[in-house]
Amino acid sequence: MNPVDMGRHYDERSPIEAEFRDGQVHMYYWYDREDQATLPEAIERISRKVTDTLGLRAGEHLLDAGCGPGKTGVALARQLGVRVTGVTVSAFEVEKANQRAEANGVGGLARFELGDFMRLSYPDGTFDAVLALESLQNATDLDQVLRELYRVLRPGGRLTLSDFSRESDSDPRRLATFMASIKLTALPSLAEWTERVRAAGFEVEEYTQCGPRVYGRKAKFLEAATARRAEVVAKFGEDAVASFSRNTIGFFAARSDQVGYVIVSARKPYAR
Repeated sequence: MNPVDMGRHYDERSPIEAEFRDGQVHMYYWYDREDQATLPEAIERISRKVTDTLGLRAGEHLLDAGCGPGKTGVALARQLGVRVTGVTVSAFEVEKANQRAEANGVGGLARFELGDFMRLSYPDGTFDAVLALESLQNATDLDQVLRELYRVLRPGGRLTLSDFSRESDSDPRRLATFMASIKLTALPSLAEWTERVRAAGFEVEEYTQCGPRVYGRKAKFLEAATARRAEVVAKFGEDAVASFSRNTIGFFAARSDQVGYVIVSARKPYAR
């Protein structure tokens, strides 16, 4: 899917999805079935778990590549004092993210703009760190995107990505339904993710696989989302929410052991 069509996809999907997920469009993290965390708390866990690996410091410049509605980037600007530049192909997400930055008093630190991370407009070495929170999955050419992120990082700069991974090749029909529902062009394994990051020139420093506590907790998400359905219907209408549900139900088709969730942290080598 080209960037224009992907932008339309997120323009249509993100408003209702963000309403269900407390302003976010990414995944959640529950320790087990007995975990009493709310859905917003479970989503915030993923935000912290992923962004903590960057080791961000006040004054650093972060590229939020595929920034969604900006809640994560705005929180980092507010809490850590980092400068944030967010890019997304969705006009809805850009507008929402910039409104959020202003509302939180960090409009001077965080800005969000339309952009294609396949062809970024920034000079070489612009950023101290790059965050790609569940965004690289939609790249039409993953290797090109990784090379572009490498280019805009300074020597010694850090990259952290989080995304889905392929954990089993069995039952391919279920896996294909899952991939089609979120427009995935590929679903690398953890080993393939790290190999491709290294091939772009990065030094991989940390990686983890936490799929059982993320995609594996989809039943808890569905329970939480069902509890909020009436509230979302009141805002968007029954027809819009029913259409959203039909278009996203395929996301839950894969078995829990088929889809993982990886976090990979890497560094552009220091200048010698």
